[in-house]
Amino acid sequence: MKMPTKDEVLEWISDNPTLTSKRDIAKAFGIKGAARIDLKRLLRELEAEGHLAKRSRSYRDPDRLPPVSVLQMTGPNDDGDLFACPIEWQGEGDAPSVLMILRPTDPALGAGDKVLGRVTEVKDEQYQYEGRVIRRIGTNPQRILGVFRKTAEGGRIVPVDKGEQKEWQVPAGAIEGARDGELVEAEQSGPCGRMGLQRARIVERLGDPSAPKAVSLIAIHQHGIPDAFPDGVIAEADAAKPAPLGKRDDLRDMPLVTIDPADARDHDDACWAHADDDPKNAGGHVVWVAIADVAHYVTPGSELDKEAKKRGNSSYFPDRVVPMLPDRLSGDLCSLHEGVPRACLAVRMQLDAKGRKVGHRFVRGMMRSVASLNYEEVQQAQDGHPNERCAELMDEVISPLYAAYEAAKLARAERQPLDLDLPERKVILTEDGKVASVNFRDRLDAHKLIEEFMILANVAAAETLVARQSPLLFRVHEEPNPEKLDSLREVARSAGFNMAKGQVLKTQHLNKLLNDAAGTEEAELINLSTLRSMTQAYYGPSNFGHFGLALQSYAHFTSPIRRYADLIVHRSLVASHGWGKDGLTPQDIENLEQTSGHISETERRSMLAERDTNDRYLASYLSERVGDEFSGKISGIARFGVFVKLDETGADGLVPMRELGREYFQFDSENNVLVGSETGMTISLGQRCMVRLTEATPVTGGIALELLELDGKKPSQGGRRGRGRPVKRKMSAAKKKAAKTKRKVQRRRK
Repeated sequence: MKMPTKDEVLEWISDNPTLTSKRDIAKAFGIKGAARIDLKRLLRELEAEGHLAKRSRSYRDPDRLPPVSVLQMTGPNDDGDLFACPIEWQGEGDAPSVLMILRPTDPALGAGDKVLGRVTEVKDEQYQYEGRVIRRIGTNPQRILGVFRKTAEGGRIVPVDKGEQKEWQVPAGAIEGARDGELVEAEQSGPCGRMGLQRARIVERLGDPSAPKAVSLIAIHQHGIPDAFPDGVIAEADAAKPAPLGKRDDLRDMPLVTIDPADARDHDDACWAHADDDPKNAGGHVVWVAIADVAHYVTPGSELDKEAKKRGNSSYFPDRVVPMLPDRLSGDLCSLHEGVPRACLAVRMQLDAKGRKVGHRFVRGMMRSVASLNYEEVQQAQDGHPNERCAELMDEVISPLYAAYEAAKLARAERQPLDLDLPERKVILTEDGKVASVNFRDRLDAHKLIEEFMILANVAAAETLVARQSPLLFRVHEEPNPEKLDSLREVARSAGFNMAKGQVLKTQHLNKLLNDAAGTEEAELINLSTLRSMTQAYYGPSNFGHFGLALQSYAHFTSPIRRYADLIVHRSLVASHGWGKDGLTPQDIENLEQTSGHISETERRSMLAERDTNDRYLASYLSERVGDEFSGKISGIARFGVFVKLDETGADGLVPMRELGREYFQFDSENNVLVGSETGMTISLGQRCMVRLTEATPVTGGIALELLELDGKKPSQGGRRGRGRPVKRKMSAAKKKAAKTKRKVQRRRK
């Protein structure tokens, strides 16, 4: 048999673009047996010379498109013709232009849409190919955020997500000018290339990943949070004018105040309380809660409404806020600034002497806040140290608020909502965006006062709309599932506490467990384990109650500036009371199920982004202390190691298996413990430990630790030697020891 020349092979590939695998070429030229080796060598030479480009297991001319290509729409030209360009182009020069020939049955396509298309080369035209749609490809290809590393073939992207280990390959023509070490956003552009790496093309350069401002930016891009308002949205917001008094109730003489964090950027709720003068409610209180009337400005179907729904909620980071609404609304017209008339929806609630809500009514009004206060100064005033402006408000505002709160606490104690005690950490930044310190937020009575009144207002909104049979979005928190409760019982049992079984679970049963653990070494463990046993709260048009708050009907009403769910509730109140044409529309009602699912997802998205940002800031804070020793508690057990929560910062770090000592550890999933093969050492949740920081990576937020002590004892130095096989003997003895320890705990409890 005669081996074809290079020109003959190139001519065959050009004439037969669908038969370009090595097998097809060999068959065409009658090449069999050992001669295939010579053909393979010839094809490699053509590839090295740039005449061919290997794609999966086939070859093609790199300066020609394959007959079936992935195309991205570039949009119509002035004549209305729709053009596309190939996503994968490996030839020299600019990518060719493809005129799309659409059939009446093809989907509507716009700029950015991607299709799998069949292309045909054309001559004597301003474009090089004509394309027909085979099928549309999802408009959201997989995206990756990472650090770009330049290589001879182009580059690679190292993901910033600590859960993503695999790198991505970037061809030379898809770098878009990115520099080595830059933070970039890229999207999948084709199948796996060399070494099994996914191919990607860079779509945006984001700058230095170590810059302080990049921390939250990474989370925003990684989780796909929209952070730039379209021009149409900004135009609508800028055109908005302050709401007139009109038919609103005039509440401007009412001494309503806002109480927020000292660094609050908006004020969407205000309150006031006074003794009830109704003789039928002796010893009772009246509490007013007024909320910014966002529904007046964000009307159904408007550009503002579409963008607010898309975002679902505001996202809060230590250095910035990604708001649901533009600043013209969130920071101005819908913010209840001191001394400025502002449109509001308000609820007047009557509490009896024991704090139980015995009546309420809603109004659409106009208010004027008499003061914008912060939690700390209000608490200091109540504790006997008022500053100048709080001193003037003590008798009429601050003292009556606390008096009503004292009554509300009685009703809360009777209701028994879940009473978790989990300190919240706060990252404090310097002016240039670096971490100055990590503190734990104080939980003052001033915080609890506002929280309780907001809960009461939310309950009032849900009850009103249920009574009026008006559609709404409930805030739903279902009961824990049995499997998670069994896990909680096991944790409680191992810590020496008892949790009843075989009865209808109520929050009071969980509160007893939390109270029993209060003040002990296991308090944090029990609180964390209880939190983990809870289901995820969500929004829905059907009412399944709120288990954690021990409430039958609950909706979010008090934060329409930062939550779309609250805006829906406001519109429902407007519609059900006949307050105007900006209430809930039939289309809103028809889409409630879809809306609830979407905003539940955006809420989870923001929570993950905020958590990831805090993890990265904590890793940045600790990165200069690698080698230092820290105290902490075991907060998680896994097959690959244990998680430790550090006492000083609340940061969670991983102790991988190799850093647990020089013996083999077996994961006991039933008891959620690790058991050492040599010593029978048992590692379980809540144990005190000392660890050494071995790695802190700000870009990913990853923190790696080495175990030094567990409950005051050093881990075994025997067992594993070098990198040899782990010793698995004595496992039965180790399990017996663990069981014996468990029985001792049970006897001690009895």
